[in-house]
Amino acid sequence: MAVSALSRVLHSMTVTCVRPASDLLHKVGPSSSCRGFLTTSRLHFEIWKPPTKYTINPIGKKKTGGRDETGRIRTHGIGGGHKQLFRMIDWQRLKYEPGRENVPFQEKVIEVRYDPCRSADIALVAGGKRKRWIIATENMKDGDLITSSGHIGRMAVLAKEGDAHPLGALPIGTLVNSLEVIPGKGALYIRSAGTCGVLLRKVNGTAIVQLPSKRQVQVLETCIATVGRVSNVDHNKRIIGKAGRNRWLGKRPSSGLWKRKGGWAGRKIKPLPPIKNYAKLPSASPAPLA
Repeated sequence: MAVSALSRVLHSMTVTCVRPASDLLHKVGPSSSCRGFLTTSRLHFEIWKPPTKYTINPIGKKKTGGRDETGRIRTHGIGGGHKQLFRMIDWQRLKYEPGRENVPFQEKVIEVRYDPCRSADIALVAGGKRKRWIIATENMKDGDLITSSGHIGRMAVLAKEGDAHPLGALPIGTLVNSLEVIPGKGALYIRSAGTCGVLLRKVNGTAIVQLPSKRQVQVLETCIATVGRVSNVDHNKRIIGKAGRNRWLGKRPSSGLWKRKGGWAGRKIKPLPPIKNYAKLPSASPAPLA
């Protein structure tokens, strides 16, 4: 009887154990009523940007691996790759020197070379007191003289490959590249290797150009374009050959896991998009009534 009574008393008692606070901080979990001090560490990456002052010297380039300044991956499939030197391209072909405004000028091609940062070859040209890198055309070679002019005459100019003229000065059907969409802002379209556009027609101070994608854009006739096709025409015929070559190019493979194909898969026949108009012409609004 005494043993059974003693066992009942022991079962009814609650034992509390006091533990140090330092031990509790280590054992705090998501189900606890109180949370310890949480510390978060975020890696900060410095995004590489080219210098603002133009130079023809090669510039060291830092790779980001597809990550932004917070360290998060923003673009997948980027990683590794061979070291590259960046060369600044002067996209504004019609850039007059001080004191020689509105005067056509010539430049001499010093060197045509491979550029690791783009698919097209680049050319080092010199004229006056400056040197600069530009996108090379298909048949451009060392020693060539290229002309840049902003004059639009009554008659179309004799188009020569590598020259830069306004669209309004070129004859219909000319193959062009490095196309501006805003006068004086530099080339924006048709800059990849082996590509070219076609000057289709001119309408009321504007020009309509067909892009390599067969889309048509309408820009002001004062926009500058380079005559000819972009260099390195056989770029799309290169043979990768092995997975390591893509790693040299900085292309990282995907995870390899099976992914369900969504609506992007399969062939689709879509009509061409309408003409994209970059020409901001003044609207002919009716005069206010007196």
